[in-house]
Amino acid sequence: MTIGTTVGETTDQSWAARGACAGMDPDEFFVQGTEQHQIKTACGACPVRTECLADALDNRIDFGVWGGMTERERRRLLRRHPDVRDWAALLRRVEAEAVGG
Repeated sequence: MTIGTTVGETTDQSWAARGACAGMDPDEFFVQGTEQHQIKTACGACPVRTECLADALDNRIDFGVWGGMTERERRRLLRRHPDVRDWAALLRRVEAEAVGG
């Protein structure tokens, strides 16, 4: 079985195409204040939340909600851990430890 969305003759298998937000208007994730916390709920059960957050952290994306975190929350995380170069690896390790792996 192929996971992803079909566009014309190709299948997009990127993590973004598998996100819970794939069918949503991207502008919804670039809001301010309390609206940010409301849109974060879309990330709650997302199957690619970790990949999304890691991409935003690795690329220092300044705006929007990514992986369930606002830009302020991401900046705080980046300040606390300035030496991290591969957020995907770190987040996967933390997830594995959290589930007892």
